Amino acid sequence: MELTSALKKYFGYDRFREPQEEIIRHVLQGKHALVIMPTGSGKSILYQLPALLLPDLTLVISPLIALMKDQVDALRKKGIDATFVNASLTRKEREKRYEEIRQGKYKLLYVTPERFRKEDFVEIIKSRTISLFAVDEAHCISEWGHDFRPDYTRLGDIRELLGNPTTIALTATATPSVQQDIIQQLHLSDVRIFHEGIDRPNLFLGVKDVWEEEEKLNIILDYIKNLKSGSGIVYFSLIKDLLRMSERLRKAKVPHLVYHGKLSSGVRKSIQNQFMQNDRQVVLATNAFGMGIDKPDIRFVLHAQIPGSLESYYQEIGRAGRDEQRSDCILLYDQQDLNIQLEFIRWNNPSADFFHRAYQILHDHLEEVNAMGMDYFKEQLTFKNRHDFRAETVLALFDRWGVTVGSIEDKNLQLIGELPEQWLDEEHLERKLKNEQQQLYKMMQYAKLETCRKAYIHEYFGLEHGDYCGACDNCLKEER
Repeated sequence: MELTSALKKYFGYDRFREPQEEIIRHVLQGKHALVIMPTGSGKSILYQLPALLLPDLTLVISPLIALMKDQVDALRKKGIDATFVNASLTRKEREKRYEEIRQGKYKLLYVTPERFRKEDFVEIIKSRTISLFAVDEAHCISEWGHDFRPDYTRLGDIRELLGNPTTIALTATATPSVQQDIIQQLHLSDVRIFHEGIDRPNLFLGVKDVWEEEEKLNIILDYIKNLKSGSGIVYFSLIKDLLRMSERLRKAKVPHLVYHGKLSSGVRKSIQNQFMQNDRQVVLATNAFGMGIDKPDIRFVLHAQIPGSLESYYQEIGRAGRDEQRSDCILLYDQQDLNIQLEFIRWNNPSADFFHRAYQILHDHLEEVNAMGMDYFKEQLTFKNRHDFRAETVLALFDRWGVTVGSIEDKNLQLIGELPEQWLDEEHLERKLKNEQQQLYKMMQYAKLETCRKAYIHEYFGLEHGDYCGACDNCLKEER
């Protein structure tokens, strides 16, 4: 089928955006691609349309259960044979879906990378020919990026297991070093990089220096009260600060939603639906809110606390203004908030000694750890701070690299492997720590910048941009 006809038939569009058609033709010729495109610019069609034209199954790796369900629901409404397999299914539903996959049903299958830990799934998927392997949010594969997911690093081996199918990796944010890491981790050779830039001309970027909560409250109130139509997001790094601000807004009788990772999945889904379906909704959220939010009329994204990196920041402001109308992306910069991110970096980067102690505790006291849970494990690590999450980091990495199986929560943790050398390599750990500190430093420089903010972001991502954008507070200051 001619590509434009297929686009019209399946998706209802008369023509492609640049350079969608070129990328799709490249993939249909069996060639690998790494695609960096701005959020909201139509990345998903780059694998969804080829999936319908290729002979067998397209396997889509997606990081979030809610995100894949939304995409599959949208495809099914168009009459496209797509499904997902994830932890939201009952055992009966999962077994039925496995049997349908084995029988050759479905053109698109969405899974998280964690699904490949399940031997029954691996056996099912090996029975199919994979025409296309699509990796969404591909930056998650790089430990040098901003959103590292250990299970994404399995994907190179998984590709080999599936016969090295044609692969398309997609992301909105990747520095040159992260791009190379994605290619290397996926074991890709002869791959073409399609970099479509990151410019969003309708986003207005600004920074407001604030001192403590009172000033933040006043700015947030102003934005909410001046919202004539559309929606807004206010991001926080810490749940406790988010809840305190929510209480102050409630006392001021300002309606808003609250979203964070400690809410149950049902409550999170309900809040997301309210936000998506109603006009003039404002949500206070941690970065748990965002992936899969494709609401066109988000008029402002405020960051009440500084993010840990420009990648995170750019990803989060990318949710604004998808209808191409002006939207404000404002960072409320209080220098004291840097301490929050410094703590996050510390938790995310245990020392070699910490890895060794954690391993030794599991080796010597595994029965007690399973019986008494995470609190006991942390006590053995001589924790003084219940908000220190290095233990969670270590256990996630132990699991990814085959040091352990099972979990403390299920009381079935087992030690099955040795410590990888890289975790006892002080140089590697120091390099990773310095990389994250450098990311935060770049974010702080952005906050203090006196020149064009968009030029600075472009330079960070290895792209060229003039030194005047006309759409940031510094450029407009120059005009005056």
